[in-house]
Amino acid sequence: MPERRTVFGAGVSTAVTDAPETLRLAAQADRQGLDLFSVSDHPYFADRLDAYSILGVALGRTTTISGLVSVTNLPSRPAPMLARTITSLSTLTGGRIVLGIGAGGLWDDIARLGAPRLGPGAAVRALEEAITLIRALSGGGDPVTFDGEFYQVTELQPAQVAPVPIWTGSVGPKSLAVTGKLADGWIPGHAADWLSERYRTSRSIIDEAATAAGRDPKDIATIYNLPGRITTTPLTTTRDHDGRWLGGSAEQWIEELTGAVLEHDAAGFVHFETGDAPRDITLGRWAEEIVPAVREATVHRL
Repeated sequence: MPERRTVFGAGVSTAVTDAPETLRLAAQADRQGLDLFSVSDHPYFADRLDAYSILGVALGRTTTISGLVSVTNLPSRPAPMLARTITSLSTLTGGRIVLGIGAGGLWDDIARLGAPRLGPGAAVRALEEAITLIRALSGGGDPVTFDGEFYQVTELQPAQVAPVPIWTGSVGPKSLAVTGKLADGWIPGHAADWLSERYRTSRSIIDEAATAAGRDPKDIATIYNLPGRITTTPLTTTRDHDGRWLGGSAEQWIEELTGAVLEHDAAGFVHFETGDAPRDITLGRWAEEIVPAVREATVHRL
């Protein structure tokens, strides 16, 4: 199997009041060599910026970094139009886009947008249809006709652009199985990490579904949203009583993440600062101290 390059990113705010800082941080992450920046997607809140508007503007101001919506609120973004959004951004940026996608969660808020309210089973079926259709609408080829339970298109020409990676934010067993069957990556919910019970029980479902679909489970990457402080001195305890990562000094981060890659097959990390330090300083420490050291320590992983 070829070597897999570990992905490193940073989460940025979607708050309207943080808009100038969000764009500055995305540009800084690009200059300092990170692989991606991510934003959340909550279009029902007026104090949040639209996620794909942020991606479009930020990617237009950067050169190498990719953008990720973690994760796209599928019920509010119908799959055929989401496919066009993704392929358009990929074309405009030279492929610097990853599609994060989820079945939907805050249904009371989603319903306020006018989107149909779906039960858990229906939401997962819609997710599976969406991934299938979005893939079909990229890569060129013959016109697509799709007559699904939730999506229908007729003789729709696929975009002449390569399919983008698709990462899910699946949580429940059925959506985890969809991840194993169809997705390229998985972002564990609730910022769970490689030592959590959520990871252990969920990843096995993904692997079983991948095997049943004739896929190699190792082809489905696990990328972690990882909140935590980056401190100037080591912390006595880097995890709380529930085992959740708190952070620590750069050296403590390097040791923890290197172990996650080499011992637990972690494929990537998106950092979210939880302390009071200035965001540009924290981002610089993440991108210029921690990330290069972990890359160097794990460069020969298989």
